[in-house]
Amino acid sequence: MEGDEELIFRLAAPSDIPRFPLLIEVSVRGLSAADYSASQMDQALGTWLGLDTRLIEDGTYFVVETAEGQLAACGGWSRRRTPYGSDHRPDRDDALLDPKTEAAKIRAFFVHPEWARRGIGSHILELCEQAAQAEGFTRLEMGATLTGIPLYRRHGYVEQERIELPLANGETLPIVRMSKLL
Repeated sequence: MEGDEELIFRLAAPSDIPRFPLLIEVSVRGLSAADYSASQMDQALGTWLGLDTRLIEDGTYFVVETAEGQLAACGGWSRRRTPYGSDHRPDRDDALLDPKTEAAKIRAFFVHPEWARRGIGSHILELCEQAAQAEGFTRLEMGATLTGIPLYRRHGYVEQERIELPLANGETLPIVRMSKLL
């Protein structure tokens, strides 16, 4: 990873939950403006773009912080059916996946713009892949934002289909379902 400052990668704890909304909003607004309109970001924050606290409960969500405790990034994976979105997304499905026949889900990656493009997202992704593989998963999939597609392509993820997520104001949020064999 680039940069001189030491970063701490660890599993997120319930006490971290109040810290995530600001990081998520700063990440989305700072890094996704070239791919999504202000209206799309406004509508998607908190539903499609946000934290699923089940990931923290399951011990599958990572947080990255500086030695001073500043949040630099977060991201995780899931052994549950819900493919993307926050606690407040419609149609959640918390049923467990079968590692022998189903793909683990890569979920909720957000990087503070000050820490973007330094390899942090790549390192979180590697941690997620290793953890999912250790639980017997042989495939991974995600609903990638348009902003995240280049990162995931570099790590071997392949685009499967474009999805338009409905927003409350009648607009949609385009994402791309991507997958990878481990």
